[in-house]
Amino acid sequence: MTLPSLFVAHGSPMLALEDNGYTRFLENLGRELPVPEAIAVFSAHWDEPDQLLSVDETNGTMHDFYGFPDAMYELRYPAPGSPSLVGRMKALFEAGNLPYQTVSGRGLDHGVWVILQKMYPEANIPVVELSVDSKRSPSEQYAIGAMLKELRRENVLIIGSGGLVHNLRMLAQTDTPDPWAVEFDEWVAEKLESWKIGDLFDYDKKAPHARQAVPSYGVEHFIPLFYAMGAADDDRQAKRLFQDYQLGNLSLNCWMFGS
Repeated sequence: MTLPSLFVAHGSPMLALEDNGYTRFLENLGRELPVPEAIAVFSAHWDEPDQLLSVDETNGTMHDFYGFPDAMYELRYPAPGSPSLVGRMKALFEAGNLPYQTVSGRGLDHGVWVILQKMYPEANIPVVELSVDSKRSPSEQYAIGAMLKELRRENVLIIGSGGLVHNLRMLAQTDTPDPWAVEFDEWVAEKLESWKIGDLFDYDKKAPHARQAVPSYGVEHFIPLFYAMGAADDDRQAKRLFQDYQLGNLSLNCWMFGS
């Protein structure tokens, strides 16, 4: 069985407690997809120059945010790790001449567990978290994802967790989407659906409102898209499964890559 790869927006950590159209979509998505043997997540909240992989026997839960309700800090997502998946990733990274390091004791950050506790609430599927590197070029990020494409045929679900429009300084108390955010998302959508990776790699120069949508201090939220796309490099298909907005321009979207 070959699973798709996914780009999933993780929005605000409050998604963990919310019941809305997006959280219900994520719950349904977990039920509709074939049950994976393991899940690998490239998270925007682990931005490091080296490629890192989590190797805990049981994953801890990071509460890497502040100022939220007490209930947020009581949530746990104790999914097991996967030594066998880590071993496969090591071999694939070595074949691609990509240096890597393993990390234990960190736990899953909210870019991982907030979406997974909606998709797979029983926390019984092994999870390995991977770092991203916002200093790399989009083509390099895509290439790292492509190193893992074989895993999709081994019933591993590969997810890039971030946000296509994620500029916390421009959020507003409104339910009406900002036109500039919608225009940026639609530009990305057209390029994804036609797999125009050259344009996407140059999004910062070609996309409308790129500076607002992907500010220099928030690039790490956009780039998980390239890791997820790369994982479907042998099956270049893209389908948008969900699109909505919170707080004017916080884009909540999910893209599926591959058939």
